[in-house]
Amino acid sequence: MSLTTLRRVEVEERIGKEGATLTPAERRVAEVVLAQPQLVAFGTVADLAEAAGSGAATVVRLASKLHYDGFTELQSAVQRGLARQLRPAAERIREPAASDSISRHLDLEIDNVASTLRSLDVEALDDLVSHIAHPSHRVHLLSGDASLGVAQQWLGELSALREHVGLIEGNDVAVQRMLAHMEPVDTVIAIDLRRYDRWVVDAVKSCSARGAWIAAVTDSLLSPLAAHADRTFTVAAAGGGPFDSHVGTLALANLVIAGVASRLRTEATHRLDRAEEAWRESGSLTDR
Repeated sequence: MSLTTLRRVEVEERIGKEGATLTPAERRVAEVVLAQPQLVAFGTVADLAEAAGSGAATVVRLASKLHYDGFTELQSAVQRGLARQLRPAAERIREPAASDSISRHLDLEIDNVASTLRSLDVEALDDLVSHIAHPSHRVHLLSGDASLGVAQQWLGELSALREHVGLIEGNDVAVQRMLAHMEPVDTVIAIDLRRYDRWVVDAVKSCSARGAWIAAVTDSLLSPLAAHADRTFTVAAAGGGPFDSHVGTLALANLVIAGVASRLRTEATHRLDRAEEAWRESGSLTDR
């Protein structure tokens, strides 16, 4: 990746890409960068080091690993991106509206899709498609409240292509019952962004303990979902209003589902034909 390209990549994405190479001390600093961007934007090397319980040298090493020319450049990048951090909606709604909202949203959403798809690892994508398309693997969707609509989109389209696709949801009794029947050959797709639903994190840990294969769709390789996943897919979710955007997550879903449809072409064609016949006979759909 060229230096010019790197400069266009968000701080969060750089941390995600380099997450596996970070030492424990560097990881603590990276976690502070993600959790307290204001401290990084307006503080000093010493402030960041103290918050992370590390030394100033560790902060500088992290900046270098993230391809920044020292702490000052890292700080500048955080300052530029601060308005796009995944902060609570209660904070973002207090911000003044953009004067050219259409252009701003267009830029944000195009960047969300481009950043999400460009960050994909081809091998990881193929691995996810293979697990979803495998006939002996049940597929379970697991999602935080904010991304539930996206998970239901995955659920509906995957269910149209193959059998045994379900959504883990409900009260604690229902969720624990579903988790109790998790098997090592099962595939779990966990979707959630910072700030994560605690029950989702706990459910992912439980699925991992039962030997299920887990794909995390989240905002960073430092996400608690990623810590228990076999494959992690980072999505960009910058929103122009008080809420996060799920356009990048949907773009990833479209790509994955297209790959599954290609792998399961014969079976999927048969299932779609039967559905079309049922809709036609029942008059369920109309063009007028």
